[in-house]
Amino acid sequence: MARCLVTGATGYIGGRLVPELLGAGHAVRCMVRSPDRLRERPWRGRVEVGVADATDPLRTGQALEGVDVAYYLVHTMGSGRGFAARDRAAASTFAAAARRAGVRRIVYLGGLTPGGEVSPHLRSREEVARILLDSGVPTAVLRAAVIIGSGSASFEMLRYLTERLPAMTTPSWVRTRTQPIAIRDVLRYLVGCARLPPDVHRAFDVGGPDVLTYAGMMRGYAAVAGLPRRLIIPVPVLTPRLSSLWVGLVTPVPARVARPLVESLRNETVCREHDIARYVPDPPGGLIAFEQAVDLALRRIKDADVATRWTSAPAPGAPSDPLPTDPDWAGGVLYANERSRAVPAPPAALWRLRVGDTLGSWRVEEVVPGRLLRLRAETRLPGLAWLELTCREEQGRTVYGQRAIFHPRGLLGHLYWWAGAPFHRRRVPGDIARRLTRAS
Repeated sequence: MARCLVTGATGYIGGRLVPELLGAGHAVRCMVRSPDRLRERPWRGRVEVGVADATDPLRTGQALEGVDVAYYLVHTMGSGRGFAARDRAAASTFAAAARRAGVRRIVYLGGLTPGGEVSPHLRSREEVARILLDSGVPTAVLRAAVIIGSGSASFEMLRYLTERLPAMTTPSWVRTRTQPIAIRDVLRYLVGCARLPPDVHRAFDVGGPDVLTYAGMMRGYAAVAGLPRRLIIPVPVLTPRLSSLWVGLVTPVPARVARPLVESLRNETVCREHDIARYVPDPPGGLIAFEQAVDLALRRIKDADVATRWTSAPAPGAPSDPLPTDPDWAGGVLYANERSRAVPAPPAALWRLRVGDTLGSWRVEEVVPGRLLRLRAETRLPGLAWLELTCREEQGRTVYGQRAIFHPRGLLGHLYWWAGAPFHRRRVPGDIARRLTRAS
């Protein structure tokens, strides 16, 4: 097994790669600028931490001491002007430090690029790849297009555009072909690169089995999410800047993040080879198809795993799930309405229900005696609705907590919530609270 260094461990890919490497038996060291940002990671106690900025030669060299495989997952997308110079400086410093430290392999995840003119961010990814390949250290560059998984900026932009716009006039880039790849396949390739033979020194295109336009991905997402078919009308007049502002208006993805994504979508990003399979064979069932990848990214909602808001969940269940440390806009929208009240009854007396019992239009979905009762709405709604009831003892009395949860389906679901739908107004949850506490 190898000792692996992971840069960008607080980011989308790095945060998911670390547990995969640990699961494969590798020792892991995370190189971060602020160790405090790792505190919420469930694997924090199983890794070493090296504190360094990739532009600091001394500290980067110290972090690389004794490392066999170094994963370079640093990029500055959305960081404003001068990002290319910062990317260049960081990659050059890291490459030189890895060579001096005797690292056996560098692994870099970059962008899938066509020939000819490309966006500034894809051009910067290409430059970083060249710097690392010229480092004198055997290097594997994986070039991917859109990564499908909850928390991926590309996926979140796709999610929100599709869910919030049943019909849309869109920029011409929705007709550009791309080859999306599931986050699980990306991680499988990254982990597999730790075992590449020493003479493998090159770039690999990596993509899933489907080649789609962006419009095709939106329609595929809608089909998996149970939304009506989206009406998409491309127009040629929207520039990348206007497109990113439009995305920022329609979705919670910040315009500074949306712009480089939009600029990259102007270019066709389709794999020209699949040579990586010689070294990291495809799984028995093949690579994950686009709609299956979307289904995995939405699985937590499909499985009613709504015990807490995605961004405060204790730990992810799968690479395609959101992480607690993902941005607030990752993982989709989950509306909640919370309140509490003190009641003159011990926790064990508050409810005596079993899974499957009904209470009006609600069905009992989960019971933890004396602690938790989760009900799921059985009425027809433009989304999924739950009522989560908790209780705790506080200063000699029982505090009853209540949270109405709603996951909207499409634009109608958002309008339903914000219009003050009866299920999350006070009178319905309050009526349930009174019915539950009256008997006690």
